[in-house]
Amino acid sequence: MLEQPHFGRQLRKLRLERGLSQAALVGEGMSTGYLSRLESGERRPNGRVVTYLAQQLGVDVATLTEPRAGGCLSHALAAVASAPPGTDCVQALLRAVREDERDDPAGRWQALWLLGRISNRDGDYEQERAHLLELIELSDLIAAPDLRVRSNAQYARCLCALGDMRAARPVAVTALAVARGAQLPAADTMAALLVLICVETELGRLDSADRHVREMERDLLPGAAPAQAAEALWTASVVSDRQGDQVTAGARLEAALGLLQGRDGLALWTRLRTAATAVALQMTPPRVEAADRWLGEAGTVLELIGTPVQLQELYALRAHLAFQQGRLDEARSLCHDLLSGGELRLPYGDRVRLAALEGRLLILAGRVDQGVAALRRLGQQATEARNLDLATHVWQCLATTLADVHAREVGGAVR
Repeated sequence: MLEQPHFGRQLRKLRLERGLSQAALVGEGMSTGYLSRLESGERRPNGRVVTYLAQQLGVDVATLTEPRAGGCLSHALAAVASAPPGTDCVQALLRAVREDERDDPAGRWQALWLLGRISNRDGDYEQERAHLLELIELSDLIAAPDLRVRSNAQYARCLCALGDMRAARPVAVTALAVARGAQLPAADTMAALLVLICVETELGRLDSADRHVREMERDLLPGAAPAQAAEALWTASVVSDRQGDQVTAGARLEAALGLLQGRDGLALWTRLRTAATAVALQMTPPRVEAADRWLGEAGTVLELIGTPVQLQELYALRAHLAFQQGRLDEARSLCHDLLSGGELRLPYGDRVRLAALEGRLLILAGRVDQGVAALRRLGQQATEARNLDLATHVWQCLATTLADVHAREVGGAVR
């Protein structure tokens, strides 16, 4: 391939791989200035020049003029798209991204988006963040509003999973502003709005979150696809619960579950039930019976086809449910297995809630000082991070558990 700039980039790559300077490569056959112009893409080579440089490099002409199969991004993307189910194409795609000549920003964006999705699936949020940061840069370079919205919205979600709510909010605000400014389809606007509502709720900005929920219900929800509408409703249910409106929270959650059936996609159907379970168990008071039913339905599927991260989420929810049902030994066993059984890849909020549950169980088992210290540490960390919703949860766990212990002690003394 003698077209520039492809030839120049391949030439420079092969030269550097061999540790050759420009002078060492050209020898007596041409000037370094001419070689420099070839590498920069300013000059197009003829056949005689290509043959000479291939000899100097000790490679076939095809090696110099054709892209490597493993480093061809378009080839890697095609392989991923056409791969049979269960095929692992991640390493090939990563290699192609590393060796990419960066002359196709849109193709690179697609590759990084796929890699980010895979990292998210595996619970590797730090790796996902690295991919998304470059995605945002590429989106600005391409100047495509839809790509800017999607990369910023997903980056905000990733920051939430890492527990960095303060950094997540301006990113979510940017995504929403771009979607509105470019008048993108409602689905992109709603996606940006949903992540902003989640961030505002975690930050304790309930008035702002509620205002956005009402805007979403009025302008976007009526025309939303069932999957996105379900996510919108369970997100709105959390806002209602935090505002003390359990009736509306429950109604929104039930409405979300009614939007999807198993035929709409098993993965989505299962995800909705685990999300509904988490919301139900965090309500005041917890909706234990409903959570038990929904988690039972989801668990049947996840035990068969769940990813390692989905199984961690399932077992964490089972631990919370067992605690609410008074099965403390089971809750304690599940907590221990998750927290000591290897790398925990749950999002930050879920990890803190699981650690808070372990602290409560320590207190109830008589290890009061250890449990109190653990809960105080978690509460202080969440407060310092300004994750007010999570901090409130931890401090309430501490107060409620100590009150339960005191009530038992008083009851025992009276008897």
